Amino acid sequence: MREDGQALDGTVTTQIPARLDRLPWSRWHWMIVIGLGTVWILDGLEVTIVGNMAGRLSEEGSGLAISSTQVTGVAAALYVAGACSGALLFGWLTDRYGRKKLFLITLAVYLGATAMTAFSYSSWWFFLFRFLTGMGIGGEYAAINSAIDELIPSKYRGRVDLVINGSFWLGAMGGSLLSVVLLDTDILPKDIGWRVSFGLGVVLGLAVLLVRRHVPESPRWMFIHGREEGAEAIVADAERRVERDTGKALAPPAGSITIKQRHSIGFAEIARTLVRTYPRRAVLGFALFVGQAFLYNAITFGFGAILATFYDVPSGSTGYFFAVIALGNFLGPLTLGRLFDTWGRRPMIAGTYLLSGALLFVTAWLFGQEVLTATTLTACWCVVLFFASAGASSAYLTVSEIFPMETRAMAIAFFYAVGTAAGGISGPLIFAELTESGVVGDTVLAFCLGAAVMVVGGLVALFFAVAAERKSLEEIATPLSAHAAGGTPDAPTEPVSLRP
Repeated sequence: MREDGQALDGTVTTQIPARLDRLPWSRWHWMIVIGLGTVWILDGLEVTIVGNMAGRLSEEGSGLAISSTQVTGVAAALYVAGACSGALLFGWLTDRYGRKKLFLITLAVYLGATAMTAFSYSSWWFFLFRFLTGMGIGGEYAAINSAIDELIPSKYRGRVDLVINGSFWLGAMGGSLLSVVLLDTDILPKDIGWRVSFGLGVVLGLAVLLVRRHVPESPRWMFIHGREEGAEAIVADAERRVERDTGKALAPPAGSITIKQRHSIGFAEIARTLVRTYPRRAVLGFALFVGQAFLYNAITFGFGAILATFYDVPSGSTGYFFAVIALGNFLGPLTLGRLFDTWGRRPMIAGTYLLSGALLFVTAWLFGQEVLTATTLTACWCVVLFFASAGASSAYLTVSEIFPMETRAMAIAFFYAVGTAAGGISGPLIFAELTESGVVGDTVLAFCLGAAVMVVGGLVALFFAVAAERKSLEEIATPLSAHAAGGTPDAPTEPVSLRP
């Protein structure tokens, strides 16, 4: 064994996970949050603008020969299909080549496709680049959630992950208000306003790219992939910055872990780990993602159409209503996020899913009684989505922390892709078909379907959720490389503590 802890056979003993987890909150962590989390704002901005502009894009003189159903149904489904494809492709690359390299590449893909969308001259061009934009966003989910969970201390991991994923709704709020301005023909012509909106997304994304260059690679990924010297340098730099900011010496790290370094992991081993080693966790991830994907993709792309169809709200005014809903969505993770770290994952995940589903059933009943106005329907959705948003964000947190480190990005990608394909593609198509009929009963059915899948997700979480709060990632799911090194017990389904 060499003095630096690395054996000649590629086995290394490290305290890096414990050193990262014992760091107090600092400006170094804020840099990570800003650099990685702001892309969700861009995602929310763009998706909401497209949903709110569905009516305008389908109008004569928009510059596109496309119908409202094609925008909220076909284009939305293709965007989600692209996200699923991108998640799987870039998720695999993220586990193989690193978090930082891929969260820069995926943002570049997103920016390029968004820019090309602004130049759409036909429906097929618009569909193609919506698909490619989705690919970039899907890859972002895998790369960024992996990096966030591996860099943020275990004490804060739950609330930070929820708030970052929930920041999508800050973008949605901005997109809603921006669409009001861009749809005003007194300001911009019909065929220019929607193009400018995509261009603004590109400008903001370039600013994010500049900030993101300073976010470090995940030291956890680095030491497993034979780059322990680089990992040591990143952690040592973070420790110096934290001590300088706080003026206090850091406590000694709590333990170490021994792993056998490896450069890659095959799909077969990933599949065995997810399905055979952690079957209950696999069912949990699937149920959470199907529920949130069905509900959110349907509502994001279809709420404006509901307001226009049933309440005669002009397409230029739907943004005001959606901005209110977006605010409720962001306040949910912001307000409830801390409880996921204190009360615990199981009660909070199950509670937010079950409560939002129950409240949506109530909303469906009120809508069916035709006692709601555009304003009161928006208020009902605000309350529903206050809880649903925290639950939906916890789906990403859950699958990113309950599987071994070597499979983390691919696990996020797999459950995002499978769950979103099942719920995120079918949701917009079903909602578009039911709500555009103009029949109240059809929209009630759409609401009830969304409520039912959330309730199912909550029931699964009630039985299968993992008590991951305030625990090191290595305690929640032992790295496969630790088993290969013989550093942990033989039963990989049981989490192990870092050795003192």
